[in-house]
Amino acid sequence: MALTGVLRPGHVQIRVLELEPAVHHYVNVLGLIETARDEKTKRVFLKAWDEVDHHSVVLRESDEAGMDYMGWKVDSPASLKKLAADLENCGLCSDFSWVPAGEHPETGERFRFTIPTGHVMELYAERKIVGNGCGTDGPDLNPNPWPDGLKGIAPHRFDHCLLYGDDLDGTVKVLTEVLGFSVAEQIMAGPNKDFQIAAFLTCSNKAHDIAFVRQPVKGKFHHVSFLLGSWEQVLKAGDILSRNKVSIDIGPTRHGITRGETIYFFDPSGNRNEVFAGGYYHYPDKPTITWYEEEIGPAIFYHDRKLNEAFLSVFT
Repeated sequence: MALTGVLRPGHVQIRVLELEPAVHHYVNVLGLIETARDEKTKRVFLKAWDEVDHHSVVLRESDEAGMDYMGWKVDSPASLKKLAADLENCGLCSDFSWVPAGEHPETGERFRFTIPTGHVMELYAERKIVGNGCGTDGPDLNPNPWPDGLKGIAPHRFDHCLLYGDDLDGTVKVLTEVLGFSVAEQIMAGPNKDFQIAAFLTCSNKAHDIAFVRQPVKGKFHHVSFLLGSWEQVLKAGDILSRNKVSIDIGPTRHGITRGETIYFFDPSGNRNEVFAGGYYHYPDKPTITWYEEEIGPAIFYHDRKLNEAFLSVFT
């Protein structure tokens, strides 16, 4: 499949209550790598070890936890301009603006907009490639399987976010009809099983790049997720979290939706994190997988077959 337009999740900016405890969590426990700081805006920029771009996670000190915005890498400056115009003309988004190059370090201009669920999104085309540290004779020459000096859980990359919002219909319409995403899986409710209460969308051949759950709120952040390489690494993540006395939400367990293996936990500010492995490949001709509301327990947590209250009610 030739990927064009929106390529993948590129970054997420997370609000944290105290910067240094958050940096300790994301660097020493989760295992991301710090790449830059902006003292003026109280931000720290991080990347996972197998990402080649300069950064993918931004921590910003604030008096309220949550997500500021999520960014998406597109294939070219020309696509950036076209998609920006399409978003302005679709009649479903709002609060359009251009963020100048350099506002994120080593990053070109970004187009910012708000989707119907109230979440702020960005598109960008250019970010400096810094490599993953595996090359023995240069950034991309004769690489080792992984670099030396990894810390903590050490996920491969920032993978996706799950977000809560009210206008799920409008947001799915924007993502599928304007930005070219596919609905990989969905949960349906109602007497005729035709009311969508959750959607898992992909812009690639992953099981999902972003997911939404319909809730009577706007702009809420459920979790940010990072990819691991195996079920064994998810189990090891549980050991690392326990050793560091990190608050664990649930897991290790398996999802029915996406088939991924997972563990959920909280950063010091109360933002939920996930590390997961597994899943399946999604291609454009793959039918959407549908779950009904009465099977939501095994859909989310396949082993327990029920949801815990915190998973539904705790978000930032």
